Amino acid sequence: MKLETLALPLLALGVLATIGYTEYLTAPHPEPGPIHITYWEKWTEFEGDAIRDVVNTFNKSQNKIHVDLLTVSSIERKTLLAIAGDNPPDVAGLYGNNVAQYADDAAVLNLDDFCKEYGIKEENYLPSYWSIGYYNNHVYALPTTPTSVALHYSKKMLRDAGLDDNKIPKTIEDMNEIAEKVTTKDSSGHILKAGFMPAEPGWWNWGWGYFFGGKVWDGKNGITANSPENIRAFEWIQSWSKKYGASEIQTFKSGFGNFSSPQNAFLSGKVAMEIQGVWMYNYITKYSPQMQTPVLDWVAVPFPYPADRPDRENTAFVDEDIVVIPRGAKHPKEAFEFIAFLQSQKGMEQLCLLQRKNSPLAKASVEFYSKHPNPYIKLFTTLAQSKNYVTPPKIGIWPEYSAELSNAFDDIALLKKTPKEALDYVQERMQPKMDEYRQRVKLREETFGK
Repeated sequence: MKLETLALPLLALGVLATIGYTEYLTAPHPEPGPIHITYWEKWTEFEGDAIRDVVNTFNKSQNKIHVDLLTVSSIERKTLLAIAGDNPPDVAGLYGNNVAQYADDAAVLNLDDFCKEYGIKEENYLPSYWSIGYYNNHVYALPTTPTSVALHYSKKMLRDAGLDDNKIPKTIEDMNEIAEKVTTKDSSGHILKAGFMPAEPGWWNWGWGYFFGGKVWDGKNGITANSPENIRAFEWIQSWSKKYGASEIQTFKSGFGNFSSPQNAFLSGKVAMEIQGVWMYNYITKYSPQMQTPVLDWVAVPFPYPADRPDRENTAFVDEDIVVIPRGAKHPKEAFEFIAFLQSQKGMEQLCLLQRKNSPLAKASVEFYSKHPNPYIKLFTTLAQSKNYVTPPKIGIWPEYSAELSNAFDDIALLKKTPKEALDYVQERMQPKMDEYRQRVKLREETFGK
């Protein structure tokens, strides 16, 4: 073969190599840098500022991962849609009552292996808060900010009624008596002030039975809406309508402003005692600062129990916001590294202090309590440790079931049905739906595996 014959192909290869190298030099190249993960969260205002500060702390603490935080409304619905569309965020901040539904739908990852790798264990948390994300023997979610619920009462309204504002109502009968003395009406019989109203704020209407020893399901497959304890609780609910008039209560409620406003029923002095979460302190300081100075003019105490059921002392609703890794997340390992930071004492206490919540961790630092502005913060931690804590039921059909219980509450409060009639109706509707749901989950597991 002649040298000239070899020269032409070699020259062509050289030209192509030169062109390729030139294009490589001139083409834009991504700068080496951290992996970006997307984090959807629901919080706005000061709660949104709090998580933004925590995200910034994490981003500055290392250079491997950068969290891009996005505020998303209706997050539980939009996250499901994103998962179905195979374009979910890497981390989603949901609600505690979403766990069962998302896990049953295989919409979130099982976090067991990640927890093991990062040393995240059950004993790191208060049992009530750990239990919310633990479902069917697997970890599907971990806490962000928690809550527990207590009775808040206005000392001023008790004093105005001639009562001892330091007398804590321990039993429901005590509370009934105080409420009756505080409640006032005008000459036409219209309510001007109320001592207590079961429908205010109305966020736990499904759960009144727990204070009387009831529950809404048996923890397995049985709906227990019409148990004797639940019926007794709703008879107590209905007693308020019978005493003060269902229409009069509705008229009185229509004058309440938004919860997040100075016209809030408790903050404006219309309702003296109200069941509320740890977050109520934030609204008192923002919208009713006169309740803070010169001395505290409000008190938070455990919600009362029936006099004949002292075993129900310290019954409290306990819930939390959670973080999950959706199915189809592009960077699950990096997502969990951020979640692990949130679970650290540093990350968790930063977030809970900024949102003025209690901590879900088993141990809180001395500094956490010394810096915390809520004077009753230790009470909310104590209630979360009670043997009578109540978490959201882990039922995939819970949104539908809780709506049915809320409808029953309305029918009972408006005197449209007796408690037994209303709760029997819920039982008859929901048990077949529960059976059907369990069958669907079983079939899915048999087809696709757990």
